[in-house]
Amino acid sequence: MCFISFIFLMLFSLVNFFFFIYFIMNNMIMFFEWELISFNSVSIVMSILLDWMSLLFMMFVSMISSVVIYYSKSYMSSELNLMRFIILVLLFVFSMILLIISPNMMSILLGWDGLGLVSYCLVIYYQNLKSYNAGMLTALSNRIGDVLILMIICWMMNYGSWNYIFYLEFMKNDYSMSFVAVMVILAAMTKSAQIPFSSWLPAAMAAPTPVSSLVHSSTLVTAGVYLLIRFNLLLVDTFFLKVLLLFSSLTMFMAGISANYEFDLKKIIALSTLSQLGLMMSILSMGIPVLAFFHLLTHAMFKALLFMCAGVIIHMMNDMQDIRFMGGVSLYIPMTCLCMNISNMALCGIPFLSGFYSKDLILEMMSFSNFNFLIFFLYYISTGLTMFYTIRLMMYLMVNDYNLLTIFNLYDEDYVMLKSMLVLLVMSLLSGSMLMWLIFYYPYMIYLPFNMKMMVIYVSFMGSFLGYIISNMSIYSINKFLVSYKYSFFLCVMWFLPSLSTYGVTYYFMNYSQKLMKNMDLGWSELYSGWGLFNIMKNYSIFYNIYQMNNFKIYLFSLILWLLIFLFMFMLI
Repeated sequence: MCFISFIFLMLFSLVNFFFFIYFIMNNMIMFFEWELISFNSVSIVMSILLDWMSLLFMMFVSMISSVVIYYSKSYMSSELNLMRFIILVLLFVFSMILLIISPNMMSILLGWDGLGLVSYCLVIYYQNLKSYNAGMLTALSNRIGDVLILMIICWMMNYGSWNYIFYLEFMKNDYSMSFVAVMVILAAMTKSAQIPFSSWLPAAMAAPTPVSSLVHSSTLVTAGVYLLIRFNLLLVDTFFLKVLLLFSSLTMFMAGISANYEFDLKKIIALSTLSQLGLMMSILSMGIPVLAFFHLLTHAMFKALLFMCAGVIIHMMNDMQDIRFMGGVSLYIPMTCLCMNISNMALCGIPFLSGFYSKDLILEMMSFSNFNFLIFFLYYISTGLTMFYTIRLMMYLMVNDYNLLTIFNLYDEDYVMLKSMLVLLVMSLLSGSMLMWLIFYYPYMIYLPFNMKMMVIYVSFMGSFLGYIISNMSIYSINKFLVSYKYSFFLCVMWFLPSLSTYGVTYYFMNYSQKLMKNMDLGWSELYSGWGLFNIMKNYSIFYNIYQMNNFKIYLFSLILWLLIFLFMFMLI
């Protein structure tokens, strides 16, 4: 099943790539409508939109998912229900593809809701209390976005069709349709985990590592970004995009700081994803959707590779995820560490790797724009923080001493995992330059003063130096930080976002629901409907059963009762 799925998705990826080349060369867009039911004047149709963007994104999604499924063959080899896991992953990919090719709000809802439902099934896959809590947190956070999409569907009834792609220009000039713009931005913020909906993203790390690799690269979290890219024509030059710019910049900053306080390997990588999502959302807010899409694709490659390398290391460490117990792993798994270092360097934007082409262009475009000092500061500090947590992670994993066990047996890499990682390694090296030649019709020339051009290098060097210093600190110097424990705790728990946005709110709602169920469902309504009615009927049936048995005592009792009634009535007369 693993191998068949891998071959099918890889072939599908190749077909999409050739179609993409053909479409972008000829500037083509194809729109299909398939009428499912037609009754009187009501017709239910399935719409599909194929253009260069949807074909390229489908190619990347199918390529990463094929590699992830092949990787799962080894990673999940001890799993008894491997078939069920593969089917869930395929459902996940299918939901994302449905979302990508949909120009219609109804089919977008199907893909959107499919992603939410299957992600819940995958997050609770290991079936323990931590996974159940994480799954519920993920499902409830994403549910907000689902409700907002439903509200958009209701509101678009004004136009008589749900094919939003035809109405974007018209909606932009219609003041009453600004409601749709607000709903789209909020829905995208829930799916792509922007502040204040960020807390579910690190919690979703309870899922198996191949799922994390797929979710954090090209599927679930990128759905919100992709939706905003499609709706960009409606949103451009609106006030709501400026609000989104502030929130996405703060998300980028918050995720970068939290990653430096985190010790869970997978959570550090998840917070780096959150930081990159903030970067994509903020460049979208500036009105450059193609550049956001470019960064989305380049980021997908190296982030999937990064999670796969983390999975190999976790396997080797007997399922230990705390980086404080790791160290010196490059001596035992050199190929995995090579892949991890290259993906980390691509994340930092080291020149001529895939991340450099998109990230450098985004930062220069931001410097070129006329935004205030706060946004400028958040952008460059977040870039420095990326270097900070990446160097810290690499020092803890590969350079510092091994800290887990006195007697240990570290094994070399698995060849199935290595082969799947090498595919993504090649794409992490080449995809940036390749996509830049394919997507942009003309070369960008951004002219800036020398110091503004060099700002990226300044903050990168500063971040990497601080990361090196922090990772080399002994336990005695770290104790000095205990003075600022409360401040550190605030930064570590994502600015209290889990408590504020999900745990706190969910607790009150769930508590109210529990009381409602106790008093209404299991209380009054039970007394007067199901259980109460059953008791009344039971008592009546017992009474009539005895009565029908022709018992002499009952006849005597009823005769005396009737005589007493007659006597009472006679006395009244």
